[in-house]
Amino acid sequence: MTETEVDLFVIGGGSGGVRAGRIAARHGAKVMMAEEYRMGGTCVIRGCVPKKLFVYAGRFAHDLEDMAGFGWSVADARFDWPTLIANKDKEIARLESIYRTNAEAAGVTIVNSRAVVEGPNTVRLLATGEVVKARYILVATGAKPTLGPDIPGRELAITSNEAFHLKALPRRVLVQGGGYIAVEFAGLFRALGCEVTLVQRAEVILRGFDEEVRSHLATEMERSGIRMLCGRTLSSITLTDTGKAVRLSDGTEVEVDEVLLAIGRLPNTGGLGLEGAGVDLDAAGAVKVDAQSRTNVPSIYAVGDVTNRVNLTPVAIREGHAFADSVFGGTPWTVDHSLIATAVFSEPEVGTVGLTEEAARKQGRALDIYSTSFRPLKATLSGRQTRSFMKLVVEQGSEKVLGVHIVGPDAGEMIQLAAVALGLGATKADFDRTVAVHPTAAEELVTMRTKTR
Repeated sequence: MTETEVDLFVIGGGSGGVRAGRIAARHGAKVMMAEEYRMGGTCVIRGCVPKKLFVYAGRFAHDLEDMAGFGWSVADARFDWPTLIANKDKEIARLESIYRTNAEAAGVTIVNSRAVVEGPNTVRLLATGEVVKARYILVATGAKPTLGPDIPGRELAITSNEAFHLKALPRRVLVQGGGYIAVEFAGLFRALGCEVTLVQRAEVILRGFDEEVRSHLATEMERSGIRMLCGRTLSSITLTDTGKAVRLSDGTEVEVDEVLLAIGRLPNTGGLGLEGAGVDLDAAGAVKVDAQSRTNVPSIYAVGDVTNRVNLTPVAIREGHAFADSVFGGTPWTVDHSLIATAVFSEPEVGTVGLTEEAARKQGRALDIYSTSFRPLKATLSGRQTRSFMKLVVEQGSEKVLGVHIVGPDAGEMIQLAAVALGLGATKADFDRTVAVHPTAAEELVTMRTKTR
């Protein structure tokens, strides 16, 4: 039986694992990494990147509609789904190659195999049976879509994983869920011309976001033609001669061509042998870790979605970097999870950073709220019926801006820079004395002078 010794064994070749492996190797560690599928992880292969490419495809449809108001005429424009899929696949293959190349260039040995933990310092590669002894083990296996309750016909549905590889664009789509993935796919399918029904258990989409953001986006989605059926769940799915019949919990029936389940993701810890090695998992299967990403077993760490802390790719990357610097670089640091900007690539886009109004009030803070809703300049000629929304949550007395929330074009781009300001502790006065860039949507952030409440 072959046995290898390394300083660090990384399970999972996604964003967090690759960053940790690369940095550890640069610090002089001997690093081995196991990936059983494709390098790049969820974000690169079947998440953020292909999703954003799909979103762009839908936005081109909007652009074609909007052009008429600006004097342009485009005859015989048509969309070809197979072309989008093929070009997306080429880009993902390119990115996967970059992930692999960069890791290997840093000195990481990559093995294409599933790996299981057999002890605090032991990993087995299932493809070869090889046993690897490691001073440290890092679990970075991410999360996977959950299928939810085992309703009749559930096997007829797909998740976001399969949505990226559909052979044809479905004419009618039912999306179940109300989080990032659900609203993003509902919006992009609608933009591509599909009839879209969104079903979710809650009454409002995007749980945990600011209530006014949630309400505004729901209104915009309905205005775009998405049928919103809230307060309901799926009871069954059956095949018909013309598609799939979906029965909902209230007895409503909807016939569609495709059912997309986007009801959440679970930490990908099944069959990794973690329990046998003594690693504590929570009720959802997430690896329990401390601020240093260390488990209860001193030699085993975990980063990224598998820990179910803040499930965002840039967070996993920073956690992986902090781990490597701390354990192998002699420069300990931890990731601050308290102020993280995020974007939802819905239609329209959402960007948010800091506290929601509800969270701030729950903390007992006295607040001043500044908000505005306006029609984007582009829409005045295109004729598109849409409105943007912006909101500042400000603490009374200190005037510190606690939260910034945006719904509208380029919200993700704007919120990245707003996050810098909040990270520096900017006050409302700092926003007010910033000269506006005109005409832009972003200028609204520095020209709101009247308190909404």
